[in-house]
This record gives sequence, C-alpha cells and structure tokens, in this order.
Amino acid sequence: MGTIKKGILGGFSGKVGSVVGASWKSIDYIRSLPASVRNPRTPAQVNQRSKFATVIKFLTKFTPILNIGFRNFANNQTAINAAMSYHIHNAVIGQDGEYEIDYEKVMISRGPLYKPLLCEAMIDNGEIAIGWDPKPLANGSSDDYAIVLLYNKTKDEVIVDVNGETRSRGYTGVDFHDHWLGDELEVYIGFVSDDGKLISDSMYMGCFKLPDA
Repeated sequence: MGTIKKGILGGFSGKVGSVVGASWKSIDYIRSLPASVRNPRTPAQVNQRSKFATVIKFLTKFTPILNIGFRNFANNQTAINAAMSYHIHNAVIGQDGEYEIDYEKVMISRGPLYKPLLCEAMIDNGEIAIGWDPKPLANGSSDDYAIVLLYNKTKDEVIVDVNGETRSRGYTGVDFHDHWLGDELEVYIGFVSDDGKLISDSMYMGCFKLPDA
C-alpha cells in the first residue's frame, strides 16, 4: 500500500497499482514496477549451466597448469576464466543438457610461441615419454620448457608436470601411478619460454591404454 506524504498532489511512498513512489535527496519521484522476471531455468539456460558444470568439473583438476598456459589471456579476467571460456565454446560435445568433454579439443596452453614440428608420445617403462624435434623455430628458443598433462579418464585423475625438459633436450618423461595400470590416459604437451612470457598452443598427443598390472 502507498502512503501520501504531502496531500493528494504531493509525493507518495510505497506501491500503488503498477507504480512505486519513493524519494531521493528530498525529491519525490515515481517509477513503474519492473516486468516480472522470466523463468531463469529456460532450456537455453539449463544447457549453458550444464556445459559450465561439465567444464569446471574437468578443469579444476589441473588449475596449476592452466594458470601458466592461459596467463597471456588473463588481461581482464583470470587465467582460469580464460580457460573456461575456451573450453565451453570449443571443447564440449553433446546436446539437451547432456554434455561431455571433447578430449581432442582440450588445450592446456595457448599462445604464439612456436611448437616443435614433430612431436610424438609413447608408453615406455612406467612413464609417458614425449619426444620432439629440438630445433627451435622462429620465436622459439632452446631454453623453452615443456608442460605436460596426463588425464586418466578411467579414474578421473591427473598428473601435471609444469617443469618439463627444455626444448633442446628433445624429450621429456612423466611417470604414471602404478594404480593407473590398465586405464586410458589423454596426453597433452605445451611449451613455455624460459622467462615465462611466451607460451605455445598445446598439442594433443592422443589417448593411451596403459598395460594391465
């Protein structure tokens, strides 16, 4: 109910019908009521929330590597938010609220640093071994170092290496857990300049089935 403060021609406070009376710095004014809020759980909103939940559940397992790999995109946002934005728009598949990660589109780093021309991974004596052409190209340097993510999609666990070997070494190896034997791993590698200022787009090295125990 509204209250008249200065007679019938004066101001009023409260709600009367579809308008609201109020005062600001001794100035009386009225405004119309806002339109009723539409249902915030429209299909489009539910889908977007489902995509967000799928991506955040995946990315939160390896935020340390994303803080490095997406730091060049953290101008008006955090590196994690930049990674979220990329993966929501590029690395989610599915429809009608049922979504999953497209592992081939996942990136642990993004940037202009040149990647090696040749890069291959294999399972070797209890580790994932990744080798590459050690010759630096364009803005690359022999001192660039590798960052690696092993994602165990069978157990939903990760191993992160943010201090891999230098580009000049042409090789880095990451040990996996014994209890991972028999599981499937998604493997990614990126490169970072020695001063941390330049970062490469990461490379998807493939899905590897570990030998049984």
